Amino acid sequence: MSDDRLIKTNAGRESRVKEDTERNSNGLASTSPDMVRSMMEKFIQEALPEAPHVPGFHTCWLSTTSQYDPIHKRLRLGYTPVLADEVVGFDHLKVKSGENVGHISVNEMVLYKLPEDMYQAIMTHFHHNAPKEEAEKLMIQQDQLVGTLRDSKGRPLVQREGDGQLDTPAPAPTF
Repeated sequence: MSDDRLIKTNAGRESRVKEDTERNSNGLASTSPDMVRSMMEKFIQEALPEAPHVPGFHTCWLSTTSQYDPIHKRLRLGYTPVLADEVVGFDHLKVKSGENVGHISVNEMVLYKLPEDMYQAIMTHFHHNAPKEEAEKLMIQQDQLVGTLRDSKGRPLVQREGDGQLDTPAPAPTF
């Protein structure tokens, strides 16, 4: 005995291709580039505008509320605020009152700049030299282990593997 409720039929249902075509032609859904761009702009919002280029400087947004990276630390490194008069098109973000008068600001973020040579030196230290020093420490530890750890028959338990890339110094990159 068969149950008619379990039998699949397409009776009364048209193909999905036809339904999609009708929906697009009625204007309910559109894939035109303008419609897609408009929809993306509604859902993707930029919190900050792209930092402007100031010749000879690296620019970045700094938070006035960060406890881990406060602005006073950046000031000691040589960062200075970017004034609205220095760049074109940022007059609408100029602070008009308070301690940051004349600076470019969005909410709690203030635009700062650092001379390019100082920026390169800082980035080279933190992202090239410091990791290289850590790699050298690891190599020393590994060398110590290779020589000391042996099994009951005197065979080394630790062997160096790989192509020795840690031994080859990499040139400092430009950030």
